[in-house]
Amino acid sequence: MHFISFADMSPAEIEALIDRAEDLKRMRREGVITDYLKNRSLAMIFEKSSTRTRVSFEVGMTDLGGHALYLDPASMQLGRGETVADTGRILSSYVHGIMVRANDHDMLIELAKNSTVPVINGLSDREHPCQAVADLMTIREQKGKIKGLKFVWVGDGNNVCNSLMLACAMMGMEMVVACPKGYEPNQQILEQARSMGGNITITRDPKAASKDADVLYTDVWVSMGQEAERAQRFADLRDYQINMELVGLAKKDCLVMHCLPAHRGEEITDDAIRSPNSVIFEQAQNRLHAQKALLIRLMGKDARTQA
Repeated sequence: MHFISFADMSPAEIEALIDRAEDLKRMRREGVITDYLKNRSLAMIFEKSSTRTRVSFEVGMTDLGGHALYLDPASMQLGRGETVADTGRILSSYVHGIMVRANDHDMLIELAKNSTVPVINGLSDREHPCQAVADLMTIREQKGKIKGLKFVWVGDGNNVCNSLMLACAMMGMEMVVACPKGYEPNQQILEQARSMGGNITITRDPKAASKDADVLYTDVWVSMGQEAERAQRFADLRDYQINMELVGLAKKDCLVMHCLPAHRGEEITDDAIRSPNSVIFEQAQNRLHAQKALLIRLMGKDARTQA
């Protein structure tokens, strides 16, 4: 079983992941040994730079008694012309799982087709499903539930937004995406989410969208690889910022979320990050626990019987 898209798992499987992630979080806090992946190895291919993804997966494998190998294309034969298919065949004969932070989503698809071990999407230009699992974990921790909440995305409808549309559709949250024209989320994924019964609205008005929100979420205006578009993106997205005015329009106990890194004063203000509503750093911490649950699900001894 691979985890390339958030929709690769069912709602019941996602709930089970969150349950296990909460257990793992408690066990880590209590110092309980969790060597579920003893003698197992995870290859980690990074085509893009990373802080949270690299550290959380590497520490996660260590916590679980396993081993993580950091690989960048420049130091691999992949960077010298070896095909993605050949890389998948060879790597999967050595390790028990492969995590990839990819430039191109199609590279992940090709790798998964040629791998005999699970492939995990650590980020691509299309989706960021691991982030969405950690986000759901954080929401349930804070709210006690997921279903029935109003989730508002403000800003660029990027890869994180795409995965969260699927997450909201599958887990029963209403989602409103406030973005300027030309910055809408992926149309194919939007249609997929709606076909699952997702209640998803696209609007140009962030203030109207934020009214009575249970969750306000944003991400950077300029993602990796978009640096040449910086000036245009700033001009187009300047009115799509999470600030205390938007927080004031949401429910009093609204959660302010951001997948980080945050650029204070751009997509979110410093006072919104520091507000009592912010769960941004708990959200970041939960990447570790959610991904540990995912690693056990895909690479653990009972993974074959669960697939």
